[in-house]
Amino acid sequence: MALPERVSLPPHRRYLVEGLSGRVLDVGAGTGASFPYFAERAREADLEVHAVEPDPHVRRRALETAREAGLSVDLRNAGAERLPYPDDHFDAALAGIVFCTIPDPSAALDELGRVLRPGGELRFLEHVRGEGLRARLQALIEPVWRRIAGGCHVTRDTVGLFEAHDAFDAVEVERIGFGLFPADPFLRGTLVRPDDRDSPDRRRREPSTRRSDGR
Repeated sequence: MALPERVSLPPHRRYLVEGLSGRVLDVGAGTGASFPYFAERAREADLEVHAVEPDPHVRRRALETAREAGLSVDLRNAGAERLPYPDDHFDAALAGIVFCTIPDPSAALDELGRVLRPGGELRFLEHVRGEGLRARLQALIEPVWRRIAGGCHVTRDTVGLFEAHDAFDAVEVERIGFGLFPADPFLRGTLVRPDDRDSPDRRRREPSTRRSDGR
């Protein structure tokens, strides 16, 4: 992902942090790819950044990225399925190319729904399973790909999981025009924890869906 991080991903990383303020959680921070964009945003708004990353070697690299970016971040040793925070703690969370590697993505969404305040946003940038021949090829490649790519799954319908999960309403889903097979296509978007999610009269919001890849 080194070349895409330099060439294709910057506008989408900025999308994840655009307009954020308050207490924010970076889920599965990895090497801190989003930290420079947090640092940019922190110069414009009151931003308190928290992050979790379970891999100790990757976590050390993330701390170095934070130092280089001049970002103050509370980075903890934790996975997304068991977040070490109280209920209703965060104003927003972001997931940038992380749900492909989370062992139990549904449990991670449960946890994010717990730690976000009512009305809080979860912004995401994820690659998902393709269609037709592409999906069949991804299924053939995945067993080897997982071993060489840190447990990355290329056959997950991650955004479908997001849209179906009771903890959130999907308010925007956008297909974006980049990706390298087998980690393709990519989607980005915003989920919101609704104020009335436990109400029996709740009606789920339908997401707006658009494409920026010209197809």
